[in-house]
Amino acid sequence: MTHTLMMKTSRTPKSGPTRAVIYVRISQDRTGAHLGVDRQREDCEALAESLGWEVVEVYIDNDLSAYSGKPRKDYRRMLADLELGTATVVISWHTDRLHRSPTELEEYIDLSQRRGVDTHTCQAGELDLSTSSGRMTARIHGAVARHESEHKAERVARARLQKAKAGKFGGGLRPFGWGVPTGETRKKTVKGTGEEIDVAVLDMNKAVPEEAAALEAGTDQILAGGSIRGWVRWLADKGLTSSTGKPIDHQAARDLLMRPRNAGIAVYQGEEIGAGLWEPVVDEGRFRAVVAILTNPSRVSTPGPTPKWFGSLIYLCGHQACTKTVKCTRTGGGNQPSYRCPDQHGGGRNAEKVDTYIEDLLIERLSREDAGDLLQPAADGVNVAALQLESEQIRRRMTELAAMFGAGSIDMAQFTEGTDIARAQLGGVAQQLARAAVKDPLVGLVGVPDVRKAWEALGLDRRRTVLRALLQVTLRPPRPGRMPDGGYFDYEAIETEWKR
Repeated sequence: MTHTLMMKTSRTPKSGPTRAVIYVRISQDRTGAHLGVDRQREDCEALAESLGWEVVEVYIDNDLSAYSGKPRKDYRRMLADLELGTATVVISWHTDRLHRSPTELEEYIDLSQRRGVDTHTCQAGELDLSTSSGRMTARIHGAVARHESEHKAERVARARLQKAKAGKFGGGLRPFGWGVPTGETRKKTVKGTGEEIDVAVLDMNKAVPEEAAALEAGTDQILAGGSIRGWVRWLADKGLTSSTGKPIDHQAARDLLMRPRNAGIAVYQGEEIGAGLWEPVVDEGRFRAVVAILTNPSRVSTPGPTPKWFGSLIYLCGHQACTKTVKCTRTGGGNQPSYRCPDQHGGGRNAEKVDTYIEDLLIERLSREDAGDLLQPAADGVNVAALQLESEQIRRRMTELAAMFGAGSIDMAQFTEGTDIARAQLGGVAQQLARAAVKDPLVGLVGVPDVRKAWEALGLDRRRTVLRALLQVTLRPPRPGRMPDGGYFDYEAIETEWKR
């Protein structure tokens, strides 16, 4: 205990015990055992006892930085209580436990003056906020604490940037796709209990085979015209979850497919800064293509309920000048699924019969000897290796521009102009890589020994993509005397037109 135990208490009332409150806080509690705040509390209680003060409340903010800007609930509760006259003395272990923000300090000074509140600390003595010199001392302590917080933040940021530039894992949760056990273990303290357990040490540079395969499968599905929702269902069917064990939802799946890490690219504060040391699970071309597809403004990412029928929202209504697509509904006495125009043109068409007919047409066409003619030619004149090299050179130039600006070699205008040009060039390279990587949805169906078997192995999303690519289907009203939903089915009212 410091000399604070003998400091003056001239503002303390002569009669009756002085009512005091204690405030304790630590920024980080790695063990969850509250040992830091407990030690602070013991010292503060010893100070109160030595001076004969009555502690009426203890306020604790554990594992919460005063510099982060996040609300300190118990600190705010203490201020509210002081406004109500709960106590006339605040005891804290050190001034930096109370404040590291000049704004908070000024609020506290104002309250202390209005309510006659004294402040005592175990390590820094009394803060007499009733005098200008006392307020100056408090502000100096606050400025020093602020500088220490900012300096620490700068050190942490530099360390993280250095790690990122070296292509190393920056810490945090295990990224889905990487983290193979090394066979070694380390001790970890369980938060809230203080219990130590052994946990496996993971190699974050090595890909987890089943998760890497899942990322590659998702990439290929998007490139072949599939949807994120289809990949989410695929992940669920395989029993794959996030690295925290939670189901992977639509947004999480989208984020996973758009991570530069998938292509072995290191990122710092949202900016790509070079190659990482970990194993990439997809090549850069396919990664850029997926990003281009998923960020395309014309892409409909939330079209409503997932279509459950092959031709829903794809087949066209053929009634006169109607241009709407049909939907599958269950109406009528037999509750039979039927394709119907939203404007009820021409009644319903038996959905199962229409779909079977169209799928048979597609399978028959894809089974012909000339089915290879249906494949779209690969992007001509695209040198993927050269584009990847150019991409790396542009990113390196952006990093060098940042270093030159930080060293004062160039001014802000030069840095901004150079960075804007580099970004534009990088965008062009990414578009070229995307064009080279997008898959024809017919790949995997053309030239296989059994097209029907390959077709049946596809998910509904992929089948619908093939339908959009190959065939335009228009459902004309059945001819008079033909029953639209049962009996004689009017196949001649289904009009088809090949797109390739």
